[in-house]
Amino acid sequence: RLKLAHHLVLSYGLYKQMDCYRPHPAAPGEMSKFHSEDYVSFLSRITPDNLRQYSGQMQRFNAGEYTDCPVFDGLFEFTQLYTGASLDGAVQLNNGDADICINWSGGLHHAKKSEASGFCYINDIVLAILELLKKHARVLYIDIDVHHGDGVEEAFYCTDRVMTLSLHKYGDFFPGTGHISDTGAKEGEGFSVNAPLTSGMTDDSYREIFQPVLSKIMEIYQPGAIVLQCGADSLTGDRLGCFNLTLKGHADCVQYVKSFGIPTLVLGGGGYTIRNVARCWAYETSVLLDTEITNEIPFNDYYEYYAPDFELHLTPEPRDNMNTQQSLEQVRVDLLEQLQNLQGAPSVQMQQVPPDFKVEKKQEGEQDGCDDDDVRGGNMNKDVVKKQHEAEFYDSVD
Repeated sequence: RLKLAHHLVLSYGLYKQMDCYRPHPAAPGEMSKFHSEDYVSFLSRITPDNLRQYSGQMQRFNAGEYTDCPVFDGLFEFTQLYTGASLDGAVQLNNGDADICINWSGGLHHAKKSEASGFCYINDIVLAILELLKKHARVLYIDIDVHHGDGVEEAFYCTDRVMTLSLHKYGDFFPGTGHISDTGAKEGEGFSVNAPLTSGMTDDSYREIFQPVLSKIMEIYQPGAIVLQCGADSLTGDRLGCFNLTLKGHADCVQYVKSFGIPTLVLGGGGYTIRNVARCWAYETSVLLDTEITNEIPFNDYYEYYAPDFELHLTPEPRDNMNTQQSLEQVRVDLLEQLQNLQGAPSVQMQQVPPDFKVEKKQEGEQDGCDDDDVRGGNMNKDVVKKQHEAEFYDSVD
């Protein structure tokens, strides 16, 4: 998925309008800001070759062959990279170095404090939000994945400093959480917002829920930063999802979030028809950049994946929308009433702020030990000249 999305972004030339950075691998200590140390230690040691040594721990941490979180070569390095990228994005937003940061490899929203779940091992979203809370009194988390963002909601269920908004399929569907009555507890009561939906959601139906509810949240909650999880399994034709959204309907949510002008961390998430995931994230990259791209897929290393039409946009499936106008209206009214009952934006008492993660600002490919370092010019170094690399696409440089 990530390779396909990466090559689409490259072949459309979108990378030229962004500053691209190589993420630092998140250290176990950084992961332990949310996850338990014994769980992180387990992930760092487990490999396909030593599974028998950890049979008891695998059951305890919900990992292994008979779970939805298999052990594979490079597992911990994979978690380090996507988590480090989300943390780096949060630091850039905190420092005012960017208005929008994108990490399509992140958004693994099911992972719990001491348990893997739904192919999510480390919850980069929670860790990034914790980083954002060092500078922002309130952070809004938005989840447009077809599955409920249970891991993030659970982490912040009892605090008013993070509001979570999740639109998802509910009822006999993984993970089984996210009822509209699950609104938070203790200080966080009312700050978990769930829109339970059913199969066949169309662009118009989704928009009727998303925009009024988010508009009310922005009015009442006034977040200082936003984390947007763009799981692409809510698209039409997904192998596991059951919604019927087009790329434009999915990206309308991204555009609407962007319109508020709040520092935003944009993350990936689910998506199991990989050619459509790549289409979605490349298109949403263009939306975030306010750049129009053609419907014809440009040639790239994975061009054959987009057969037979080789087009960017998707056509909705001819299926019924099981969400009636009455049921959608009831969800919308209930959520607006929940938000209206909140006593305005919560304040934060003065307290000592933990130090920022120290992130070395290094351009993509710069001084990484490779003989042919790929140095990309960005705002941080205007004098750097791009070097061509045989594995990537570049226009000629004068």
